[in-house]
Amino acid sequence: MKKLTLAVVAALFICTFTVAAKHPNIVVFLSDDQGWGDLSGSGNTNLSTPNIDSIARDGVKFESFYVCAVCSPTRAEFLTGRHHARGGVYSTSAGGERLDLDETTIADYFKAAGYRTAAYGKWHNGMQFPYHPNGRGFDEFYGFCSGHWGNYFDPMLEHNGNIVKGRGFCIDDFTNHGLEFIEKSVRSTTSTTSTTSASSGQAGAPRQARGRQGQAKPFLCYFAYNTPHSPMQVPDKYWDKFKEKKLNLHNRDPKREKDQHLRCALAMCENIDWNVGRVLKKLDDLEIADNTIVIYFSDNGPNGYRWNGDMRGRKGSTDEGGVRSPLEIRYPALIKPGSQIRQITSVTDLLPTLIEICAVDAKIKLPLDGISFVPWLKNPDAACTDRLIVNNWRRQVSVRSQRYRLDNKKKLYDMQNDFGQRIDISKKFPDVHKRLVAAANKFRTDVYSELPKRDMRPFVIAHPGHIYTQIPARDAKGSGGIKRSSIHPNCSYFTNWTKPEQTICWNVEVAANGVYEVELFYTCPEKDLGSTVELECGESKLKFKVTEEHDSPFIGAKQDRFKRIESYVKDWKRVTVGALKLREGKQILKLQASDIPGYQVMDFRLILLKKMK
Repeated sequence: MKKLTLAVVAALFICTFTVAAKHPNIVVFLSDDQGWGDLSGSGNTNLSTPNIDSIARDGVKFESFYVCAVCSPTRAEFLTGRHHARGGVYSTSAGGERLDLDETTIADYFKAAGYRTAAYGKWHNGMQFPYHPNGRGFDEFYGFCSGHWGNYFDPMLEHNGNIVKGRGFCIDDFTNHGLEFIEKSVRSTTSTTSTTSASSGQAGAPRQARGRQGQAKPFLCYFAYNTPHSPMQVPDKYWDKFKEKKLNLHNRDPKREKDQHLRCALAMCENIDWNVGRVLKKLDDLEIADNTIVIYFSDNGPNGYRWNGDMRGRKGSTDEGGVRSPLEIRYPALIKPGSQIRQITSVTDLLPTLIEICAVDAKIKLPLDGISFVPWLKNPDAACTDRLIVNNWRRQVSVRSQRYRLDNKKKLYDMQNDFGQRIDISKKFPDVHKRLVAAANKFRTDVYSELPKRDMRPFVIAHPGHIYTQIPARDAKGSGGIKRSSIHPNCSYFTNWTKPEQTICWNVEVAANGVYEVELFYTCPEKDLGSTVELECGESKLKFKVTEEHDSPFIGAKQDRFKRIESYVKDWKRVTVGALKLREGKQILKLQASDIPGYQVMDFRLILLKKMK
């Protein structure tokens, strides 16, 4: 009788776990400008990343995983499972980062399957709805939509379109919001039933099996971290460890290293690791770790010269060092701890893989470029297929097979024996060289040709699906001598607005008729108050005076550990200036001053529209 009871209990447990595992939760960590070598698990002794490394220890590590050379293309490929050029992503700012609206995202698929969905951090695939995360399947978004941000401490951010002020260091802040989302997702839909032994909860320590059953609605939580991307800012706790630390490993060309930049990048990576540990501990504490897929990867190669396993290339390059990323996945129901996969894989593979694991009935509308790597998760020793993965950026095209890489100059390298791409073997293996050159040429013809010669997409504003529309300086064009604060548009503003003939214009499409409250984000010293400004969109006009003084010093210089190339930011004044009645259609939105009693009108950062009726 005792044996029968135990058997029944075991059967019930297996059955229950199988049902729970059918639609597991998903946690995705995507770091920004972190190279393959920026983890202790990759062999870098300059830093310690035990929590990230634990994902591989308790799951699987991919030896040859490839992303794009820069940020927004990788994010688009993760979201869609398709090459970024197919989705209209060709740049990292000024509209070129937008993902075409006929693309279906991973959040769209999983939301339709009943998942709660949230993203925290850097979006970088479109700002105005429906390009906004809330328009691409994410119920919850907290962070920023641009490619980079100008300040990481208490910064101006957004929550579901509305401008808010962050609290503390942004990576810690994003994690705080994600933890709250995870806890609410579990607490509101489950009854606590512990089915296995509890874990120690120690960060980075080997896990014991732990699971909670009864969660009615699974979640997808996307931590889109924005470090170690510049500006190089990090809390003192991490900087103090690295500012004078002896570093034993260096770039293959050590003379090109920038010491303070390198040290801050390592410190930022350790901060990421601490935050990853917080999330892993939360999964254990909530007893959902065994029913949660955890994924960690980066969006491109390192943003500076530092140790990266002797690979050639960094961010922006299509060589191995520019496009090889760490990929670690933990999912106890499927993956044997400590596994390693040699098969070359791509960021486009993540969507079809997750769809298969989670048994999502996805209605795929456009053909995917990625493939599911579930067969290798089940059997890491399965034979490798000699697929080809094409990387490109700014007309640079490189092709990777299981063993070889053809670089942008059509030189061939044996990546099994020459990871640093030092010896061209094109003449030694002419057939291989011919095959990869043909693949590169086919890509240029079939895929890259899909990008428009000129981006004619207007910026969508006043969409009925969202209450807010952000209209930043980043997306505008200034005329008559108005200056942008930086050649890097993402977090920039306009200054030197001193003449009536100067304009700030946006090419927009008003999605629906409506009346919108207009809020202005600006700075203006007291001596320059009084300018009369007109906001015009088609036949609609709003005239207002700049009457509230608000001057602000540059923010960020004191926090920077290395001199930045982007502009600093300010503490922007937020003022409601009136209401604007908009009519549907393509138009030019224009700001222009008719009267300037002082030296300048203002420094201009942002317009925020809020739907009134």
